[in-house]
Amino acid sequence: MNTPTHIPKVSLVGAGPGDPELLTLKALKTLQSASLILVDDLVSDDVLALANPAARVIKVGKRGGCRSTPQAFIHKLMVQAALSGEQVVRLKGGDPLIFGRGGEEVEHLRKAGIEVEIVNGVTSALAGMAGLQTALTHRDHAHGVVFITGHRQADGQTTPWAELAHMAHQARLTLVIYMGLAQLSQIQSHLRQGLPARTPVALLQNISLPNQRQAVTNLADLAQCATQHGFSSPTVIVVGQVIAGLQALGLNAATLPDPLKNQI
Repeated sequence: MNTPTHIPKVSLVGAGPGDPELLTLKALKTLQSASLILVDDLVSDDVLALANPAARVIKVGKRGGCRSTPQAFIHKLMVQAALSGEQVVRLKGGDPLIFGRGGEEVEHLRKAGIEVEIVNGVTSALAGMAGLQTALTHRDHAHGVVFITGHRQADGQTTPWAELAHMAHQARLTLVIYMGLAQLSQIQSHLRQGLPARTPVALLQNISLPNQRQAVTNLADLAQCATQHGFSSPTVIVVGQVIAGLQALGLNAATLPDPLKNQI
């Protein structure tokens, strides 16, 4: 009888924003069967605690403005481990297909003849707004949502923020900006060319974790608010009329009493 041939495979798993209770059942099952986990910086310790205790964990973090593991090295490590028979999990914060370089990794693995499994996770903006009981879309206020990175493009080109703001204003779209703090002043300046200065904005840091912080302001005061209250990475910026309800509740401070956080 022939012995079944091992099929090399890598699972790209979304760890969600940090709260382990937001993991999917499939993500949990995949983590518990892993022999090697390549983990990003933003994955919480509580999520890793649910993984197979016998699995080897290698940190391959990527953080804006910090020393990062080269993507080519991550590609090489995944392929080598999968071909050697490891049960490989590439564990990413949020969802692997939203600003997680999941697309690049899928392409590389396929070219190497590696089977790919993708396990979606809750992206941070969804969890953050759910925690504030506020929708990203709304029949009266927002007919769609745009997820966009605040990072400069690799070729040096910048996002046409003014044009995007104009489109968002005309089409009633919510803008969700990931990794936007480093360029916040420039982003704010360009967005004001297409959106009213009074447009409400929320800043959400450490989403779903016990140390989550949030502030609500308007577009005119966005950069000042972020600086004044000391927001740092990871922070998601949500721009649009869906935030108006939070403004009405008076959420204009970055450090809110715990009872208020629980009641929002």
